[in-house]
Amino acid sequence: MPAPPSREPFARPPTLLHRLEVFGYRLAVGALSLAPEKLALRFGEAMGWLAGAVFRVRWGTVMDHLRKAFPDKDDRWHSRLARASFRHLGRESVATFRLGKMDPFHIRTRTEMVGLESLQGAVAAGKGAIVVTGHFGNWEVGGAALAAHGIPLDVVAKRQRNPLFDEELNRNRARMGMTVIERKEAPRRVLRSLRAGRVVAVVADQNVRRGGVFVDFFGRPASTARGTAVFALRTGCPIFMAVARREPGFPLRYRVSLDPVEFTPTGDMEEDAIRLTAAHTRYLEDQIRMAPEQYFWQHRRWKTRPGEEEGKAEKEGQDLGPVS
Repeated sequence: MPAPPSREPFARPPTLLHRLEVFGYRLAVGALSLAPEKLALRFGEAMGWLAGAVFRVRWGTVMDHLRKAFPDKDDRWHSRLARASFRHLGRESVATFRLGKMDPFHIRTRTEMVGLESLQGAVAAGKGAIVVTGHFGNWEVGGAALAAHGIPLDVVAKRQRNPLFDEELNRNRARMGMTVIERKEAPRRVLRSLRAGRVVAVVADQNVRRGGVFVDFFGRPASTARGTAVFALRTGCPIFMAVARREPGFPLRYRVSLDPVEFTPTGDMEEDAIRLTAAHTRYLEDQIRMAPEQYFWQHRRWKTRPGEEEGKAEKEGQDLGPVS
């Protein structure tokens, strides 16, 4: 059974705004859980479209990223893909919490697993494994699918700004069979999990201000956390790339693909960490190119540039990257 979500005291007491946000969130989730699936998902798509196309929430960021990633396309194509990305984000937000109420059997019926046998073999060997994913498709559903197939899964996640919402999110993950490792505890707890033969999942495609390594992402250097690669190199455990791509149509269906990252260490830890980080980043890019509307372009992926000195040094454990 997964461990319950953390009950550590809040760093700061929840504010009235936090309580109002969570109250509204619970009302929305309750209503959307009772609504027919197709209607609920269409509502999520509409909310995503409104946020991007009407209220222009990070619209400029998304368009800028699409121009950089696909310079051969015109702005009509970029704009169309941006709207599709916002619709996808709204729909999958609703889908995540609807699936969180399903039991493992129903989650298995909604997910097609490709390459699961290799990960099961690594678990059976007792060495543990690292699963790296990105903000593509529905990464929460990918974790739920692994847990539903009996994979002992721990996920590294950062705390949300609203502590009450953070509790809600972690409870939802626990219902789907995932144990949460808070990011600040990652250096200690990830090693313990791997040595116990468990699988650790990390979302490793966000910008890192300090302490990251620059690897190619859509032809541009992107500052990327190297902690995932370092853990794999230090423990000798296998590392897998995973994506949960949403399939078209209704009801909800996902294709969860798992591929071992083929890598031969040279013995130079720093160089190997860069090469391994580049390998899993390249894999993610290949997956995104097949369905670019399913990527989270709203994140400022190329914010930190080579040679910049931004912000304060990352605290211990943050070299795993800002995982959500």
